[in-house]
Amino acid sequence: MRYTSLLQRLRVPIGFLFAALYLFFAPSYATPLTLIVGGVVALSGLLIRAWAAGHIVKNEELAVTGPYAHSRNPLYFGSFLIAGGFAMIAHWSLLLLVVALFGALYMPVIEREKRNVRKKFPDAYAEYERNVPSFVPRPVPWRRPAVTADEGFSMDLYMRHREWRAALAFVGVIAFLVTRMRYRW
Repeated sequence: MRYTSLLQRLRVPIGFLFAALYLFFAPSYATPLTLIVGGVVALSGLLIRAWAAGHIVKNEELAVTGPYAHSRNPLYFGSFLIAGGFAMIAHWSLLLLVVALFGALYMPVIEREKRNVRKKFPDAYAEYERNVPSFVPRPVPWRRPAVTADEGFSMDLYMRHREWRAALAFVGVIAFLVTRMRYRW
């Protein structure tokens, strides 16, 4: 339990540390093809995170619409795609590191969060857990019988969750990679 609590607090600083190391070392292996393919994968993750941030009201209600009708953890899935996409830009072998780090850092946190949500919304979460996968999204959204319509994306929630910072970081990293590739430094 302490390990998971520590991981929950350290996962963002550890992510920043790896991002800094990535910017310093990895992009020298990038090619136009890896930049395009990895960039599209990372952009997909960014869009999934944005979509999820615009649907979740943390600790107040169980999110079951939008991306949460496909995956119980779309924010983490989006983060995984972002990290995987940037790993693909640098070198395919970094994907192994991303998978290993993600498993070590995020899977225990996902389990802890699941226990907390299960306590807060026991009946609703049991049904949700039976119908929606934890991580990899299901192709067809699950429709909870009690929910008649998708409340839709809320720009207010997106801004409150400060997901726009991830978009700025994405643009900055892509600009850095393109510049580094163009001028070979």
